[in-house]
Amino acid sequence: MPKIVDHNAHRAELARRAAEYFSQHGYAGVSMRGVAGFLGVSKSALYHYFPGKEALFLACTEQVMMGVEASLPAGSASEEAQIAQLMAVMRKGFGAEMALLFDSLRGKDKGAIAGDEAMQIALKTYRSTVAAIAGPEKADETLAMIMGTLLLEHLSGGTWPLPSGGG
Repeated sequence: MPKIVDHNAHRAELARRAAEYFSQHGYAGVSMRGVAGFLGVSKSALYHYFPGKEALFLACTEQVMMGVEASLPAGSASEEAQIAQLMAVMRKGFGAEMALLFDSLRGKDKGAIAGDEAMQIALKTYRSTVAAIAGPEKADETLAMIMGTLLLEHLSGGTWPLPSGGG
């Protein structure tokens, strides 16, 4: 009897695991052959699910963003506690993710970045997540504070105090 495969679940699992490979090697350092080897599948099997590196990167972004949304506490926690939880989730692998972000955008102008589907998915997810916590009117300001704080933490090699008011 043939093995029954849930293709959507298998595709999602491949993308979730490939995200780790992208984080380790950067966008420019990744080839479909390298990802296939890392995943333990043939290159043709990988191409069966993803027509190319951009499609795979987009799927990886979708998986990572679903993980961000799924890891947040229910809305009953205070705004400050929810922002702290979001920052804890974003803090994991922040340096590698920022390096990957800038590597994937290398050589693109603002118009190309604005049209980059993976970047827009990430931005939309972060904005909507923060809006659900702080309200839509404070979403961009709060997201900028979060991203700035995480970047300053990373650059300083340690923690960075939150601005007065916490968010």
